[in-house]
Amino acid sequence: MPVFVEVALPVPLRQNFSYRVKDEQQTSLQIGLRVKVPFGRQQLVGLITAITDSCDLAPQQIKSITAVLDDAPLLPESLYKLTLWAARYYFTSQGQMLSQALPVALRKGLDASPQSTIEYHLTEQGRQLDPNVLKRAPAQKKLFELLLENPLTQDELTTQALSKSALKALQDKQWIEQKSALITHDLSWRHKLQMNESPHKLNKQQAVAVSVLTQQQGFHCTLLEGITGSGKTEVYLTLLETILKQGKQALILVPEIGLTPQTINRFKRRFEVKVAVIHSGLTDNQRLEAWRQARVGEAAIIIGTRSALFTPMAFPGLIILDEEHDSSFKQQEGVRYHSRDLAVMRGHLEDIQVVLGSATPSLETLQNAISGRYHHLELSERAGVAQKVKQGIIDITSQPLKAGMSASLINEMRMHLDAGNQVLLFLNRRGFAPALLCHECGHLHECDRCDAFFTVHQGLNEICCHHCGNQYAIPKQCHQCGSTMLMGHGLGTEQLEQELVKLFPQHPVVRIDRDTTRRKGSLEQQLQGIYMGKYKILVGTQMLAKGHHFPDVTLVGLLDVDGALFSADFRAPERFGQLYTQVSGRAGRADKPGKVLLQTHQSDNPILRDLLQRGYGEFARSQLTERQQALLPPAWHMVLIRAEAHLAQDADAFLAQISQLIPQSNELEVIGPIPAPLDRKAGKYRRQLMLQAKNRQQLQTVFEQVLSQIERLPESKRCRWTIDRDPQDLM
Repeated sequence: MPVFVEVALPVPLRQNFSYRVKDEQQTSLQIGLRVKVPFGRQQLVGLITAITDSCDLAPQQIKSITAVLDDAPLLPESLYKLTLWAARYYFTSQGQMLSQALPVALRKGLDASPQSTIEYHLTEQGRQLDPNVLKRAPAQKKLFELLLENPLTQDELTTQALSKSALKALQDKQWIEQKSALITHDLSWRHKLQMNESPHKLNKQQAVAVSVLTQQQGFHCTLLEGITGSGKTEVYLTLLETILKQGKQALILVPEIGLTPQTINRFKRRFEVKVAVIHSGLTDNQRLEAWRQARVGEAAIIIGTRSALFTPMAFPGLIILDEEHDSSFKQQEGVRYHSRDLAVMRGHLEDIQVVLGSATPSLETLQNAISGRYHHLELSERAGVAQKVKQGIIDITSQPLKAGMSASLINEMRMHLDAGNQVLLFLNRRGFAPALLCHECGHLHECDRCDAFFTVHQGLNEICCHHCGNQYAIPKQCHQCGSTMLMGHGLGTEQLEQELVKLFPQHPVVRIDRDTTRRKGSLEQQLQGIYMGKYKILVGTQMLAKGHHFPDVTLVGLLDVDGALFSADFRAPERFGQLYTQVSGRAGRADKPGKVLLQTHQSDNPILRDLLQRGYGEFARSQLTERQQALLPPAWHMVLIRAEAHLAQDADAFLAQISQLIPQSNELEVIGPIPAPLDRKAGKYRRQLMLQAKNRQQLQTVFEQVLSQIERLPESKRCRWTIDRDPQDLM
């Protein structure tokens, strides 16, 4: 009797595909196995979602699967259910969502659970050698000395970045050899948890939070709202100890790769267990190895960024999202899922605890906590001897500025630096200057593919568009009038760094932004330099604002906040409040008092005053009331449809057709089509259509009903379009 399977493939078509199964492949079939199948002219890897004995297609239309790649399903049932739920919620195909849940190496068809690995050993001849014979070949000597202690696996060679040419040279000399070794998994931590350091003494609020969290059984979602420096990590560590002693694993999600090194070190310092790390800065093989260790239960703690959410755990016990408000948890291309929302859903499906930690919770989470859907714990005191930060506004209206810095800020910096402390300056614009201006005719050099100006990067000697990546060498003459009097207009981190080196030649400056941290390991080196006190002045963009603990920083200066106060995005005040609170939280974290100075032309701005006088907690609650009055998320629910085309009318016509299909009422409104805030990007015109509904389920049902009609619209072929559920960014 013929057997057929439905396969979910990583393609945007919202359907699964039928394939015939050959007789010899039928014995081991199960839902959730990976299979390799022909699709058009290529071979794709997909997952089986159903097994049937009949198929509606004509026999000549059905192809056979090429190979079954697994013996058992890769994802546990809870994660499989989560991906199917997410595919429906985010209006994407099951295949795309399922492939998000697998490491890249498994999407390419690699073995998920190999039984053996290759190890490198010294030969008898190699063991009798003196390592000093290799003193003129340092890479070979380093490898040789490591092999004297222990054999090394293929993965260890990669993770320790050992030279492949050195390995080949030693093999050619017949001093080392390859051997096949069985893979074993060490699960001893489940029976006896080893501690490297004793826990810190908790203050009263931390102790209350820990006792509430440790008493919870089964699924609970808790918001841990603690001001910056209140010791949330210590609460996580104490809770983790309880979870690990029960023999269960924990998944910890952080928003940025930059936060993983310090998080890993904190956990490794406390617990003698295997910590698996998963983020985009690792190679495909390193991520696969971490995924395997988590899946078999060898890794007790899994730390990672957004994509680590889908890592299977053999013994699930706890999920923690640190800095849960951060927009990095929302994927902005491909499948636009939000890790925070899926983490809560995963906790529900696996019946385990979820903790969302933040000093500046997102309004969505705050509303869930206030309405009682989530538990709410607050830490309102700074941990240890850290004192509350002093805040000040510098009104820079008609004041002379030096690279964006006022005289009062420079004087304040001098005082803190002379006292031997560190100073952090925050400017959310990388590059030398945000625009290139002609001094004679006033022409601003604009990107030829976007409605945006080129940013000048002097160190790279280029002008670059931060929206589409378009870049050219810095022009010698003005494109408009031919003048050679070109100058950077505005301020970027690169220019600020140069000015600080001139102003404070005796105090070393470090700049941390996307440009200076491109090389592998460079961010870790810079952060290490800051902790060691090598740098005294820190200049950076948002990368420096998040979660870092710099004990010697006593002054934080925010240079240009006016741009953040005026934005087309309704989330701008919330984002500004979070950013200001997070950046100011880097000051005075140890026993030294901290100070925050904010430069603005808008010293009487009500948003700014509200935030400084009442703090983020009260400010966020008043923002929630405003959103409810304006019928905006989280009070109402939103789907954003974006369309881009070479001709603006094509995108407009497509979105206008969609707005006709959707039945409007008092509880469901359609806004648009309207131009996106950045109207033209990478040569295409961008339009958007907003759907807002009072009821989440109603929005889901209505949109699901019209989705197939939208896909059949002839206008959909003339533009590229995407659906963004619960959008975080309207740009």
